[in-house]
Amino acid sequence: MRKQRHKKNSRDKLKRILIGLVHGYQHYISPLTPPSCRYYPTCSNYMLGAVKKHGAFLGAIMGTARILRCHPFVKGGYDPVPDKFTIFRNKKARDEYRKTMNLK
Repeated sequence: MRKQRHKKNSRDKLKRILIGLVHGYQHYISPLTPPSCRYYPTCSNYMLGAVKKHGAFLGAIMGTARILRCHPFVKGGYDPVPDKFTIFRNKKARDEYRKTMNLK
């Protein structure tokens, strides 16, 4: 029982550290750069959601994959954190959003 509790505490600690780093970026670094987000939610908010939903390790992988696919040649748009782990875009949520907004 003690090992399991220690393992959970270390995972929670890593999760809190990652969330703190992202919050630090949002408060101190992001305001210094012009807004250029291609996705909604922003990559930092996506990283926060992924870490909270999938844990520190998988959330960090998902957030990093999102940052890597954010470049001038991508269309962008609505891309929420999926319920299942994946490094690919959440196309189902995007299509549902477009349908509700009467977009093509």
